Amino acid sequence: MTGRYPDAVDVVIVGSGPTGAAYARILSEEAPGASIALFEVGPTVSNPPGAHVKNIADPELRAAAQDRSEGPGAGAATVSSPGAVTAGLRRARPGTYLLEEGYQEAGEDGLPVAAFSSNVGGMGAHWTGACPRPGDSERIAFLPELDELLDEADRLLGVTTDAFDGAPFTALVRERLGAVVDGGRPPERRVQRMPLAVHRRDDGRLVWSGSDVVFGDETRANPDFALYDESLVTRVLQEEGRAAGVEVRDRRTGELHTVRAPFVVVAADALRTPQVLFASGIRPPALGRMLNDQTQVVYATRIRDAESVATAEVAAGADDVGADQVIDGAISERSGVSWVPYTDAMPFHGQVMQLDASPIPLADDDPVVPGSIVGLGLFCAKDLQWDDRVEFSDDQRDWYGMPAMRLHYTLTDRDRAVIERAQAEIVELAKAVGDPIGDRPFTMPLGASLHYQGSTRVGETDDGRSVCGPDSEVWGVPGLFVAGNGVIPTATACNPTLTSVALAVKGARRIASELSGTERLLTSNSDVILK
Repeated sequence: MTGRYPDAVDVVIVGSGPTGAAYARILSEEAPGASIALFEVGPTVSNPPGAHVKNIADPELRAAAQDRSEGPGAGAATVSSPGAVTAGLRRARPGTYLLEEGYQEAGEDGLPVAAFSSNVGGMGAHWTGACPRPGDSERIAFLPELDELLDEADRLLGVTTDAFDGAPFTALVRERLGAVVDGGRPPERRVQRMPLAVHRRDDGRLVWSGSDVVFGDETRANPDFALYDESLVTRVLQEEGRAAGVEVRDRRTGELHTVRAPFVVVAADALRTPQVLFASGIRPPALGRMLNDQTQVVYATRIRDAESVATAEVAAGADDVGADQVIDGAISERSGVSWVPYTDAMPFHGQVMQLDASPIPLADDDPVVPGSIVGLGLFCAKDLQWDDRVEFSDDQRDWYGMPAMRLHYTLTDRDRAVIERAQAEIVELAKAVGDPIGDRPFTMPLGASLHYQGSTRVGETDDGRSVCGPDSEVWGVPGLFVAGNGVIPTATACNPTLTSVALAVKGARRIASELSGTERLLTSNSDVILK
């Protein structure tokens, strides 16, 4: 041991979000005895480590956890309510922080609200938990086992579709949406319950999945796994052309250490994973390229005849929809979450949430039946462009002393046409459900979806247009793997976490198979998850 770090392990994982946690879980299950060290730049903000902050019942403690997740942006004003998103202010959501500069180049659209989280669990401690499956051109055509990998990602994330079955109006909302959307669609792409990484405990309380759920008891009970928070991996080491470990800075002491390992997984995020590779001198032509996000159009509507529908539901034996409730963010106990799947013919993905307050202010004398305000969001797929990219500086440094980044990002004419179509479509959906609130939809600032992808994209062959192969191993650097939403190579509109975890499963299985035939470097690394 060097300080609190081991000298050598079998596998180093950089980043503790859902994909880093997936590598730890699969390796714990399929490579027993392999020693694993996971490094996270941010602090531990929840118990167990990596848990979703929504599971913190005390609002003050939850706010403190979010503040500690904001890294160098802690203390800055955030967008803290649904209504605030229409204010046009450049602010991050609680638990995240913005890129200070370099988010928009002259003459380009940029990603003005590109954001990060720095905490154990990463963005998985703050996300909505939506886990829809990709469809049509969103799917990765050269992975014949994709559906099995997605099934495994469902298992790791704890995905369910019934957690909100008791919410009022959910069947009605889906029925009204389906009436205008479902025609000509196959059954699996019709309006349906949103798959969510959330479950309901025996006592009825909702539990949101974070990295803690992905780690599972299998990882927590693994004596050869340890998680080190406040630990900045500055570069990946190489020997004879293959991964050989990492250089890590203890952010508590400032000391720099070397941890040797034949396998390294960089699972930061779609902006910081290529940053680590760049800092390591690993710079394939596609590194940082094909960066894409999902432009989000939002609107709200009020369910028609909500009071009479609620009265009928109560008369039929449903819970009193006017009962007191605990509000826990935008989605609460009274919420329903519906899904309008992406298709190539309708190139956006719909996330429809029944809210407990209107995202647009209502008159004081305008009573709201809980669950009757419906927020609609359409996420648009982006044209992939080689020049949409994150680039890094050899001279300038960011808050952590890593190469400073600049984002190049431009919407195409087709992108703008899809956004206009989404604006028109969301109005029709709002009218189908009820009475629209507000004059017109609002298009969120670019970067607001937090669904950045493509910067370390997987490819079928090493043709210079991808960073890694089908198993997520970086071309030309054996033993080095990348993970996270940046690995996704297709233009998607659906939430990407399920797909990125599926790809992590494939990569972890590859490492496990190689470890099964090699001698372990270190055993009994730790008997606790956090160091």
